[in-house]
Amino acid sequence: MTVLVTGATGYVGSRLVPALLEAGHAVRASASSAGKLDSLWWGDRAEHVAMDVDDDDQVREAVAGVETVVYLIHGLDAEDFVRKDREAAERMARHARAAGVARIVYLSGIVPDVPREDLSDHIRSRLEVEEALGDSGIPTVSLRAAVLLGSGSTSFEIIRQISERLPLQTIPTWMHSEIQPIAVVDAVAALVGAVGWDGSRVFDVGGPDRLPYPDLLATYARITELPRPQIPLPLLPEGAVGAIAARLTDVPTATVEALVDSLSHDMVAADDDFVRELLPAGHRLVGLEESIRRALADKDPDADPATADPMGPLPQDPDWAEGGSGIVSRITGAIDAFQKRLG
Repeated sequence: MTVLVTGATGYVGSRLVPALLEAGHAVRASASSAGKLDSLWWGDRAEHVAMDVDDDDQVREAVAGVETVVYLIHGLDAEDFVRKDREAAERMARHARAAGVARIVYLSGIVPDVPREDLSDHIRSRLEVEEALGDSGIPTVSLRAAVLLGSGSTSFEIIRQISERLPLQTIPTWMHSEIQPIAVVDAVAALVGAVGWDGSRVFDVGGPDRLPYPDLLATYARITELPRPQIPLPLLPEGAVGAIAARLTDVPTATVEALVDSLSHDMVAADDDFVRELLPAGHRLVGLEESIRRALADKDPDADPATADPMGPLPQDPDWAEGGSGIVSRITGAIDAFQKRLG
């Protein structure tokens, strides 16, 4: 089967392509610039194509002749990402239908059981993209995940960097919602399974552990032996927390604020059907503590990425992964941001 992987240089895409190749699929990898794909260790095993999802001609060329599209494009770092993501998905759906694509697979976010108007912009955007892709009439499989665990994952890097840079963790009441993280290797395995799944369906994908978000922070602190007392601060609003987290981390500001806004509702899987339907028989889901320990592996510039653990750091991961320096200035900046949010 020929599979187009969009966003192939991204965190999930760069780990998914070699898994698809290992499963025997032919892969067409797309990125905004095809040259970005040349440096990846699997680059010579996949077809390369430049695809800006806002360019009709490039999208049309990218989907021509493929059987399945794996859609991994999200624009959380843009101020108007909700509109941009919806329009991009509509464009992909239109050209995929015209090209005779047989299946679309999309990595989405868990949608909490609340009225649509109460969803964060981040989750509402993911839901709108699901709908746009499904409206194509092409069988569409959406995998909804909460926090992806692994070095270089945006969600994991926020946890890592906040834990390492903030000696005291202020915990608002609304942050005690439950979350069900999943190891990136399990999410990738589910995506590979979805490529061969017949029909249209939404799967919630989560790991074996579910817990309140403060407990996730506490688990990370315990494993890394960082004393990080948690201080309840009931009236701290989402906007203030997002501003503080954005100033403390190297993750793009708009992305941090959008993700933090999603923590006010439970982000847990409604069922575990994906284990039976998408994963190979006997597949063992990676637990929370093992995921964190594997994600904390040191970066080895001499290691062969072809045999490295995908849970750990890989050469193509973003520059802001694994933390940075300037902790004093970051804390000062976070305090300033907090004061401005409170007026």
